[in-house]
Amino acid sequence: MLDAELRLQEGFEFNRDGNLGTTLYAPFSATITRADGTPAVNIPSFVPQNMIAAPEGASHFKIVSAGAEVDFENNTYKVATNVSDLLAWDTTATTVINLSSTLGAGSTLPFFLVLGIEFYQEVNGEEYPLKNGSFNALSIVKASGV
Repeated sequence: MLDAELRLQEGFEFNRDGNLGTTLYAPFSATITRADGTPAVNIPSFVPQNMIAAPEGASHFKIVSAGAEVDFENNTYKVATNVSDLLAWDTTATTVINLSSTLGAGSTLPFFLVLGIEFYQEVNGEEYPLKNGSFNALSIVKASGV
């Protein structure tokens, strides 16, 4: 696939009810280094309550990312995921969040990088994922052809 065609996929939202662009306002950079097969997302320190539109009842969140190497001709793929620590949705600044994974070094197959956020609620000292799902956002933030 041509690189220009793949880039049309950037911004694709997997959850029509929870868009990344209206949930996570913290700036981030997304890169795919084809030479070593590394998709990565870097998010500078930010204050969660200022930069995340969390649903009612959310007390915590995780930032998730995944890289995928897709062989459309043979209907195969490789996926590598990475998840931040569970972070409090409060006014304390986060540390820098670096999420990277490794796929096929030097691959000529299309790569996709997705970024998302999951929300949790603390109940009696335990964090449980919010089951609503309409607020958990996931979007293609980078695509790379040959």
